Amino acid sequence: MSLLKIASVACIALTLGACQSLFQPSYRAQLASTHDASEQAKPGCDGPDCPVINIDTVHFPTEPQLDRIVEQRLLQMTRTSPGAALPASLNAYREQFLRESDDRNSVYLQAKVREQHDGLVIIEVSSYLDTGAANGTPGRGFINYSRQLQKELSLSDMLLPGQEGAFWKTAQVAHNSWLINSQLDRDPDFVKSWPFQKTPNVALTSVGVVLKYNVATIAPYSSGLIEMTIPYARLKGQIKPELVPERS
Repeated sequence: MSLLKIASVACIALTLGACQSLFQPSYRAQLASTHDASEQAKPGCDGPDCPVINIDTVHFPTEPQLDRIVEQRLLQMTRTSPGAALPASLNAYREQFLRESDDRNSVYLQAKVREQHDGLVIIEVSSYLDTGAANGTPGRGFINYSRQLQKELSLSDMLLPGQEGAFWKTAQVAHNSWLINSQLDRDPDFVKSWPFQKTPNVALTSVGVVLKYNVATIAPYSSGLIEMTIPYARLKGQIKPELVPERS
């Protein structure tokens, strides 16, 4: 083949490659979002103990699927009993709460983008339900959304086949380190009363896999929400390689 033909083929290949990259979405760019926050007290009530609902959330104009996931997760956090029916929307829940709630009741719901990396959007959802008791009920959760797959990733989506047991053993080692660093390992009663547990709150952050525990799961209510980070290096062979951030 002549040098002229080789050059022509190379030019065509480069042109096709440029066209393909032009029409593929760039997952390095941040997914655009908008902030939506509101606070409303029960209409007609002007006392200090009026029911109040505060909703602080995000919307994704170009990802309606993610919008629906966020709203559904926030609605799930309003449940006061397992399996209770969910309102059709956050607006419907707001109206129901303000119509039916007694004094000293309040609700706080929040969804915020914790970070974005490698085509993943990590959203942290929070709740605080106060029904007038001595202590309210805080809640936390994560959404790991893959822009490429257009779905929320479950733990099984994150792990290589057959690695769930190994993952939780690694998590238990991280829990032991947390006990030592907090000097709680010196209290036999604490270690016995608050053993390691699995958590549904797992996030694929840029620095490692974060495990977050709701109150009164691995420590008393007064200890608050506990968070542990496992570096990706400790999860080699467990997490799917394509989900490990490039810089890790």
